[in-house]
Amino acid sequence: MKIITENPINIPSYPLEFEEIITAKNHNFVGREFVFSAINNFLNQYDRGYFTIIGDPGIGKSAILAHYVIQNPGVVYYNVEITGKNRVEEFLTTICTQLIEIAQHQGSKNLTANFPDSTTEGSGFLSLLLQQISDRLHPEQRLIITIDGCDRIDINNQPRGSNIFYLPRYLPEKVYFILTRRPFLTDKSGLLVENPAESFDLSAYSEQNRADIQEYIKSYLNESCHSVDASAASRRVHSISEEKNPGDVSLNMTEQGFDDDETNFMYVREILAAINEEIYPPNLQLYYQNHLEKINLVTSKQQPMALQVLNILVQEQSISIEAIAERLDEDEYEIKVILDKWREFLHLESIAAEIHYSIYHASFRDWLRQEIESKV
Repeated sequence: MKIITENPINIPSYPLEFEEIITAKNHNFVGREFVFSAINNFLNQYDRGYFTIIGDPGIGKSAILAHYVIQNPGVVYYNVEITGKNRVEEFLTTICTQLIEIAQHQGSKNLTANFPDSTTEGSGFLSLLLQQISDRLHPEQRLIITIDGCDRIDINNQPRGSNIFYLPRYLPEKVYFILTRRPFLTDKSGLLVENPAESFDLSAYSEQNRADIQEYIKSYLNESCHSVDASAASRRVHSISEEKNPGDVSLNMTEQGFDDDETNFMYVREILAAINEEIYPPNLQLYYQNHLEKINLVTSKQQPMALQVLNILVQEQSISIEAIAERLDEDEYEIKVILDKWREFLHLESIAAEIHYSIYHASFRDWLRQEIESKV
């Protein structure tokens, strides 16, 4: 991937927990050049703006952003998914600390007189820092701020109608934000801006995602060849798949043991890591358990209808609101309210001019089915 500038700004110091996750997410990183090309095209086309990467849970958004930071000196980084980092006060304090370091390196002074007290009072101090840095950037320089996991932001302690994390509605020249988040309803973005803005949906690039998954599998097995026999890895993956889908010949497994259409890095990584285990990968179970807790939380007021809807979704590969409503003898609007709250875990597909819903990944659907059946 090409470095964004020949003359990067001074590299900010990241908090230790950010350094650790950046390093971890970069391990065995491959591909994603189509994403980086889209980012660079945006940077070259506009003199400022917001670029948002949208993708399913586990498709590799965090790794993409971490690798981008590693490869491009001077990029500011924030990760919402780390415990305690989803509140606006924490964001503003942390991000402004990085920006102050950049501004001081540029020669700005007297920035810390009211820090950190002034940082959490809306976006005023953040906007001031962005403007001061922008004013001192060389013609070929850019200030790029990355925020990973915007779907996890806690907006309950912000005024209604304010931007997530008080992100500025207007940006100075040569200032960019690169965000990642799971799928969301258009009117629930939480971001109103008057700058160039572009969304990049990873689900629209299935072929590229599949190619990167295959490269990742090959890279993983090559790295493990000294400690784990590659053929044993393949047999283990086949074994797990058969346990979850006995007799299912429609999987069309590749020689590595995965579905030809596989695009989920989280699933692939955990399955490969569990080669020598005889149980479903514990990390994947925990990941899915967190999904289920969020599903239950956001529709707690719709119980037990939500449980009935979920039970139908795990039994069907794809189904419309009309079909669900008919099966449950409920109003279609009530069904849509529930599905809208689960948007980040669902795929939407237009079939015969009607929207059909499905769980975002077959493995998660299988796990949900097992969870439901175990409690019956």
